[in-house]
Amino acid sequence: VQLQASGGGLVQAGGSLRLSCAASGSINFMGWYRQPPGKQRELVASITSGGNTNYADAVKGRFTISRDNAQRTLYLQMNSLKSEDTAVYYCNAVGRYSGATYWGKGTLVTVSS
Repeated sequence: VQLQASGGGLVQAGGSLRLSCAASGSINFMGWYRQPPGKQRELVASITSGGNTNYADAVKGRFTISRDNAQRTLYLQMNSLKSEDTAVYYCNAVGRYSGATYWGKGTLVTVSS
């Protein structure tokens, strides 16, 4: 199983980005995490197999997590970006049959104020 995250970049505060995470293999997507500079990795948004979503308080109302099961891709739409959203963003998944946890390599999001 491999997870390939993409879509990060440099954006001005107030702007938008859409992150994608493409998977190979049989997995269940779990969510997006981020690691700001000098800080620990934290959960940004999660999605269950039934499609229920959950968001960190800091991103509620601005970020939307979604997935395309047919394309085996997880998305994170990020709007109204703030400088504090600057971080490396990682996608996370669990092997459908193995139960093993997988991480993408991460994509850097930099928001300039």
